[in-house]
Amino acid sequence: MSEAQKTAVIIGAGPAGLTAAYELLTKTDIRPIILEEEDFIGGISRTVRYNGNRMDIGGHRFFSKNDEVMDFWRTLMPIQGAPSKDDALLGREKPLAPGGPDPEKTDRVMLVRTRVSRIFFRRKFFAYPISLSGETIRNMGVANTLKAGFGYVWSAVFKKKETNLKNFYINRFGAPLYKMFFEDYTEKVWGVNPDSISADWGAQRVKGLSLFKALWTMVKKPFVRNTDGKKVETSLIEQFIYPKKGPGQLWETLADEVVARGGVIVKNARVKQVLTENGRVTGVVAEEKDGEKTYKGEYYLSSMPIKDLVAAFDGGVPQEVSDIASALPYRDFITVGLLVDKLLIRNKTKMKTLANIVPDCWIYVQERDVRIGRLQIFNNWSPYMVEDPEHTVWIGLEYFCNEGDAMWEMSDEAFIDFAKKELEHIGIISASDVRDAVRVRVKKAYPAYFGTYAEFDKVRAYLDTFDNLYCIGRNGQHKYNNMDHSMLTAMEAVRAIIGDGSKDAVWNVNAEKEYHEKKES
Repeated sequence: MSEAQKTAVIIGAGPAGLTAAYELLTKTDIRPIILEEEDFIGGISRTVRYNGNRMDIGGHRFFSKNDEVMDFWRTLMPIQGAPSKDDALLGREKPLAPGGPDPEKTDRVMLVRTRVSRIFFRRKFFAYPISLSGETIRNMGVANTLKAGFGYVWSAVFKKKETNLKNFYINRFGAPLYKMFFEDYTEKVWGVNPDSISADWGAQRVKGLSLFKALWTMVKKPFVRNTDGKKVETSLIEQFIYPKKGPGQLWETLADEVVARGGVIVKNARVKQVLTENGRVTGVVAEEKDGEKTYKGEYYLSSMPIKDLVAAFDGGVPQEVSDIASALPYRDFITVGLLVDKLLIRNKTKMKTLANIVPDCWIYVQERDVRIGRLQIFNNWSPYMVEDPEHTVWIGLEYFCNEGDAMWEMSDEAFIDFAKKELEHIGIISASDVRDAVRVRVKKAYPAYFGTYAEFDKVRAYLDTFDNLYCIGRNGQHKYNNMDHSMLTAMEAVRAIIGDGSKDAVWNVNAEKEYHEKKES
């Protein structure tokens, strides 16, 4: 390394931090040093291994409308060129990449998976996103369907001012469907009523989706394919790519690439202080196993929670900014992995699955008499996530909570017992069929859009005064980003460092913009 070589200190080895490091190594002469608080790679996008089975924390479909991101993923892990284990056993056809790797012979491969996500409500399945399909009408009944239809027409004519998430949903689905499918579930996820949540959350996550778009997509479905990942609402994609052994495999692969190219990754390094002088960050102090160490560089990219970042500044933070940042809300997350002999819910679809289990990747549990929010079936994400996918079902029960509350503080044994009883109560499993179980807790999994978030622009303005600091990623920007958005914030940050972008572009990533459009602009 020459004396003149510059350094970028990156906080966090999640999708944003790792992408930033790789971009710096491939497009500049800047050496990245990543400081990761945990002893694992990938952040919330990691894969947890337990007794031969693998858990995807939160569920991660690899899909983007942005060509740059899709190319990044496919280059790192090429798409399968031969059938996966379950597709071969069941005779299912998938679009295969000519000359692509065989997942039965190699691990570094992306599988093509079918997206199936449904709502479980009143002990029945409903399409997700919700639409007035034949199945929905049968399950809701004629009276409720008519009520929902008239409610949607009313909302289409008499629009509400979108001052909160409640009005955002009502404008797109009507009040009756909002009450049935959105209000209670949203409160289960966030712990507050949708009328207290900013409409920004809907704009970020639901985007252009509405009942009309869901219906129109259903009508034109037989005539369109979207496996190339373009021009379709994210919530409506039908196929996606997925690493053979879960999302963490891709980020671990990327971490290996970063190190091989000369980058540095330091695990178990918690950033506790950010040093500043004259409008610039001059260093960060990390607490490591052997004590504190100071890292210095010319550029600093942070994906740590904004709340913690501002608290770590060495002094001079305006009181108003400090107060807003310290009170920013987050939602924490608990997942329970259960290995079961079978599911009690039956596969009534025409989709073939191993052991004829239901085909869903995710099931949104909207029953009001349980706390569980979502249920993942890892067999359907990838058969290689499960040690014995032909004879066991490996599922993940997802709960949303706040660090320190009653659910968070329960012992692992007590919480696992509670989770098993919940699934048994709503008829999904029998507790006697559970072979093994594990519980995983995740802090600050979801930055929330209420409370002092309304004044977040003041925090952003303050952080932007440090010309060599770039905030990237989900927690780094306090935005409920998907992986592609998080990666794009990193890509834009590197462009800004090179002089080919701006901080505004880092904050305002747009995954829907095609890469070729960016290059031409």
